[in-house]
Amino acid sequence: MTKNLVIVESPAKAKTIEGFLGKDYTVKSSFGHVMDLNKTKISVDIENDFEPDYEISPDKKKVVAELKKLAKAADMVWLASDEDREGEAISWHLYTALKLSDDKTKRIVFHEITKSAITNAIENPRMIDRNLVSAQQARRVLDRLVGYELSPLLWRKVKPGLSAGRVQSVAVRLIVEREKEIEDFKSSSDFRIRGEFTVDGDSKTFYADYPIRFKTKEETREFLEKQIAAEFSVANVETKPGKKSPAPPFTTSTLQQEASRKLGFSVANTMRVAQRLYESGKITYMRTDSVNLSKTALAMAKEEIISNFGKEYSKPRNFSTKSKGAQEAHEAIRPTYFNNDTVDGASDEQRLYSLIWKRTIASQMSEAQLEKTTISIESTKAQDYFSATGEVIKFDGFLKVYIESTDDEDTEDEDVLPATKKGDALSLIEMRGRERFTKHLPRYTEASLVKKLEELGIGRPSTFAPTISTIQKREYVIKESRPPIQKKIDLITLKNGKVDSTTLMENMNSEKAKLFPTDVGTVVNEFLVQNFNDVLEYDFTAGVEKEFDDIAEGKKEWNQMIKEFYGPFHNKIETTQEQTGKFSGERLLGKDPETGKNVFVKIGRYGPLAQIGDTESEEKPKFAGLRKEQSLQTITLKEALKLFDFPRELGNYEDKEVTVAIGRFGPYVKHDGKFISIKKEDDPASISLERAIELIEAKRLVEKNKLIKSFNDGEIQVLNGRYGPYLSIKKQNYKIPKDVVPENLTLEECIKISEDPKNMPKKKFTRKKK
Repeated sequence: MTKNLVIVESPAKAKTIEGFLGKDYTVKSSFGHVMDLNKTKISVDIENDFEPDYEISPDKKKVVAELKKLAKAADMVWLASDEDREGEAISWHLYTALKLSDDKTKRIVFHEITKSAITNAIENPRMIDRNLVSAQQARRVLDRLVGYELSPLLWRKVKPGLSAGRVQSVAVRLIVEREKEIEDFKSSSDFRIRGEFTVDGDSKTFYADYPIRFKTKEETREFLEKQIAAEFSVANVETKPGKKSPAPPFTTSTLQQEASRKLGFSVANTMRVAQRLYESGKITYMRTDSVNLSKTALAMAKEEIISNFGKEYSKPRNFSTKSKGAQEAHEAIRPTYFNNDTVDGASDEQRLYSLIWKRTIASQMSEAQLEKTTISIESTKAQDYFSATGEVIKFDGFLKVYIESTDDEDTEDEDVLPATKKGDALSLIEMRGRERFTKHLPRYTEASLVKKLEELGIGRPSTFAPTISTIQKREYVIKESRPPIQKKIDLITLKNGKVDSTTLMENMNSEKAKLFPTDVGTVVNEFLVQNFNDVLEYDFTAGVEKEFDDIAEGKKEWNQMIKEFYGPFHNKIETTQEQTGKFSGERLLGKDPETGKNVFVKIGRYGPLAQIGDTESEEKPKFAGLRKEQSLQTITLKEALKLFDFPRELGNYEDKEVTVAIGRFGPYVKHDGKFISIKKEDDPASISLERAIELIEAKRLVEKNKLIKSFNDGEIQVLNGRYGPYLSIKKQNYKIPKDVVPENLTLEECIKISEDPKNMPKKKFTRKKK
């Protein structure tokens, strides 16, 4: 008989904790939430204080049955899910699903998985915090109501199959508005003067900038020509001591940002790897907005720093949390043991752990001591001084371990300047007047979007990663890299007493792993902003987060908060349903020169399309899908008309016609009733018959390798898929049981497998129309 049953939410966490507890404890995993709202209905009683109708998730019934059996036999059940609101809700659902009683249930929390932390938690149990549960429940119910009412409205007004979420829609709005700012941006240029000098008698060169910028090439040339006869000298040398202080230890947000900049991790990947590190006892809890470190952590960090770097490098300090509505766990993300600067495990775990270790150690180290120098340079042929700035590190301090990255794409390292004094004569090596163009604001990366959401007080540590993943899965936003645009710039150079001009090509606006709104995302955002602007207001969304915090602290009733929101929101849904028409983001490009008909682009049932002719006209309009790289916002009339050149006839192959066209999912070749996607490097406007045949044969080879066997002229097929062998009957897929050898299947066995409910495809539920 089990004396003590400890339930956590993940098998990895269970395995680690089991190693710290004796034989009197059995540790089991719930594999996350065991209860949730039903996915096929609203599951919220709007008439009865918005009570949610939670049920045991179908895939967790087996888990619950096993845990219920173990709990019944145990003297005490210890609920040990994570210490944030989501973890508290998991414990509450376990308490409910397992039908536990207060007298044999205890709730324990810890922010690191170490023997001392687990022992301390066992010695200091508490009851389930209903305020934290209510805060999580409020978020779940509010998001269900918004999604359940807003999504069907989008299906009817914009495009079938769309969905909307409260925080996700605000994140999309940020990205769409940034894109609009970029589209509206008008770049301008000026010429910046930089001279390369040496102190007479010294071969070391350094650079100095002139403070005045010139608008034209002619002004720039005139200035440089004057400098041919100029003499240069040091007008002033100013030296000031300076210092750099370390950044605080990581919060969830700053870890996501820095892992993106330094390691190239996506936000979701950062959280997956951090979860593994936490569950294996290597770092503290990874969902937190606190920068605080415990006394134990401070002492461990001090010992490690003095041992490795010396006493002068140690400077213990505690940081205060500045983010809006800071809550969740009570300590920053840090290593559990500071004497481990590396860990075993997968490469991504090692890299992320190293980042966390360095950042935490650096936060407890001395400031870097610098000497900042500014040299002012006088020209006898210029009104203003040239200026050179540089710095020297006198004591590296925390820089010995860690340098924080930034999102600034135009940072320049400062030079180390030569020793010089007022009056020293200088020699000009070269002077350049280089044309520079102003740049638009950068598009968001996942990291900078997290930073912006946190600044606005939107979302919490547990919601950043799911929000960013969801808007990409829904294809409202895409993350991709785009090549730079080449732009001509003028360069005017003074060297050896002669001024020359040349034209260079400069790469501008290179985009690496940036977030771009899709046409659907842009149109959905436009519809929501027009009709639900208050719900998408940044301050409103941040205010909702603050109300969740108030509920967690017991200052507000959760269903009262929902009631205050739902009434006006539901009325707005009904008003929009009745008073607004179809919304497609339609844009008139001009007229078709052949027919004189209007040419539009808009969102159709299957995505962005071009249309020749008015919808209301007697003659049916012509339609053509946009190519993946084209956008409703930027496509031209000429580009739209080219889409109607398809389908193109390429010729015949095997006595069957070969055509190329552009469909819902991009360009494709069609032959003998089959569709073959065109590669990115192929242009559908110029692809040849020979290249199309290559693609047809390549597809056949793939299908040949995929097919294991078939019956009834291919109507029933046994195939190799991404996740293993499966059965396809009339284009319906069925699982093949693990104990069945696919190569040995007979026709009768295939039919039997398809009739077994266990192997049937999962049903897709849609809301019934009223």
